[in-house]
Amino acid sequence: MNAMEEQLNIQWFPGHMTKARRMIGENLKLVDAICEILDARIPLSSRNPDLDALVGEKPRLVILNRADQADPAVTRLWTEEYARMGMPALLTDCKSGKGVNRFPVALRGLLREKIARYAEKGQTGRPLRAMIVGIPNVGKSSFINRIAGRKAAEASDRPGVTRGKQWIKIEQGLELLDTPGILWPRFESRAVGERLAFTGAVRDQILDREALAARLLECLRDAYPAAISERYKLEIKPEDTGRSLLETAARKRGFLLSGGVCDLERMAVILLDEFRGGKLGRISLERPEV
Repeated sequence: MNAMEEQLNIQWFPGHMTKARRMIGENLKLVDAICEILDARIPLSSRNPDLDALVGEKPRLVILNRADQADPAVTRLWTEEYARMGMPALLTDCKSGKGVNRFPVALRGLLREKIARYAEKGQTGRPLRAMIVGIPNVGKSSFINRIAGRKAAEASDRPGVTRGKQWIKIEQGLELLDTPGILWPRFESRAVGERLAFTGAVRDQILDREALAARLLECLRDAYPAAISERYKLEIKPEDTGRSLLETAARKRGFLLSGGVCDLERMAVILLDEFRGGKLGRISLERPEV
């Protein structure tokens, strides 16, 4: 096991995440639905596998955030997969606000049977309440601020900044419960940990960024070779490793130290920032199992 594998295999379950998990369980009875925000580029890895057991049979809406950065053909496969699971999916981009305004309609569609039962009981207009859940840095607070039209939830690039329970009224008859971002006790596999690290859900400060960037280049070499060859002016050869591609990209960018040594740390930071910012194109790192 190399150093990065060891880093990605440690227990990522700090105290505030234990509290978040408990809070979700305690507040389930207060809400009508669960809205789970996922990263559209890694819908599988950005799902908390504990959530199914935590929320039980509550109606669930999947929000695929950062959809504008994901491969649209792959995202279409994911929406079909969620539909088969009985969970409608809403595509959003919280930075631009695209798709966010369709959320109230999607939520009311999910809860149409409950709304009809309320109407039969003469409770038309009874508020609908939904809990917003998601792993750190997936765009939860940004989504809430967009839908509320104001800074209703604290947002940050730092994973896990949302700390306590917050009720946000987004329009007449619709309220959201924000929860702290929650990871899980142990990543299921090395690949899950890597993909979370690629997208910034795990703090870079505790990882070997050169190794992480090299591994990302290997993934892109296999799935989206044109993305890196065009962005970094690389000619990809069959024998190229992630590290050799990182070195070539550093030379192409002129990131050199004294003696002509490649500044791999600088190139790694640039690569990760550009991937996370969508500058390599629309990329999905996971596909549903067929």
